Amino acid sequence: MEQPEQTNTKAGFVALIGAPNAGKSTLLNSLVGSKVSIVSRKVQTTRALVRGIAIEGEAQIVFVDTPGIFKPKRRLDRAMVTSAWGGAGDADVIALLLDARKGIDEEAEAILDKLPDLKRPKVLILNKIDLIERSKLLEMASKLNEKVPFAHTFMISALKGDGIQTLKRQLAEMMPEGPWLYPEDQISDAPLRMLAAEITREKIYERLHEELPYQSTVETDQWQVRPDGSVRIEQTVFVERDSQRKIVLGKGGQTIKAIGQAARKEIAEIAESPVHLFIFVKVRENWSDDPERYREMGLEFPRGG
Repeated sequence: MEQPEQTNTKAGFVALIGAPNAGKSTLLNSLVGSKVSIVSRKVQTTRALVRGIAIEGEAQIVFVDTPGIFKPKRRLDRAMVTSAWGGAGDADVIALLLDARKGIDEEAEAILDKLPDLKRPKVLILNKIDLIERSKLLEMASKLNEKVPFAHTFMISALKGDGIQTLKRQLAEMMPEGPWLYPEDQISDAPLRMLAAEITREKIYERLHEELPYQSTVETDQWQVRPDGSVRIEQTVFVERDSQRKIVLGKGGQTIKAIGQAARKEIAEIAESPVHLFIFVKVRENWSDDPERYREMGLEFPRGG
């Protein structure tokens, strides 16, 4: 794939950071114009640094969608938080996304306290502005800028698309000059296998978010392109106990069948080809303490209990 002929191209990384459920994944999908990051009602769904790539004029913006930053309790949580701050420190611009309805809560305070340590240009994005009075919004923006000097403040609704184009244009301006980092038609460098696993995990969440809080991971074991252009995919859902396995399977296998149908449809859209999806459910005790699982999710395994 040839690079654009213009010599005045720009390219760089923007780290999207924020508390869980601030709307980072929705914003990323809106900026990139394609579903590249899992969107779920559950918090902490983005485990790895899934990147989306947006083109704005001569600029290529690579978004790093960091895991939500929160108070880590378990080993997996700590890996996710370390990963989030690491992703932010390596970026050209740090974009702090806050849920305007929640305001400056404890989670936002914790992030604001650490931001000055990162010597990178920072922008503030207030999301869900359609759900709050304008006067409160302006007051909040003013308070936040007193705490941390942001280069720019944006007010958006990621879900409705309000303010997205202005944000994208300004971020493009802030990118360093240089050749593009990815071919133009490559919207995400997250391997399709990983993306497919994330989609299936999202469908499990949507269906079982009451019965199965967090104790599951999905791995894509096989991705085989067949002669007719279709793709055969085998995935394994790992749970920690047999009782959870029964929940995922459902009576007569009905639950896993419904999850598989929903996931297959969405994976086919991203793979741009027909998909044959086979899902197996296995018990793997203490998978959340296994370093190998972390490496597969692109996370550092935190030592210590």
